[in-house]
Amino acid sequence: MSDQQNKYEHLDEETLFIVSQTFKALSDPTRIRILHLLGERECNVSEIAEELSLMQSTVSHQLRFLKNLRLVKFRRAGTTLFYSIDDEHVMTLLHQSIHHARHD
Repeated sequence: MSDQQNKYEHLDEETLFIVSQTFKALSDPTRIRILHLLGERECNVSEIAEELSLMQSTVSHQLRFLKNLRLVKFRRAGTTLFYSIDDEHVMTLLHQSIHHARHD
């Protein structure tokens, strides 16, 4: 192998922070449930709360966390915000993790 192929590429601080925050997002069962639901369909806070049997304040708090990481996005329809997935890479990681957990 050439020296070029053996050279280790160090991760910069920003990349390390983003990766650690992404895994932090995926380490919380409530956030996993919300992302999984939003991977199926766009929902507002009330729909998420009802579907997942959560309090609306809990859903809003978790959505704020996910939105700050740019994992979810929203669109406004009148006074209602509808949330959807904003990062398909993370959804692929989530789906692979779910498949891994369910695999016999």
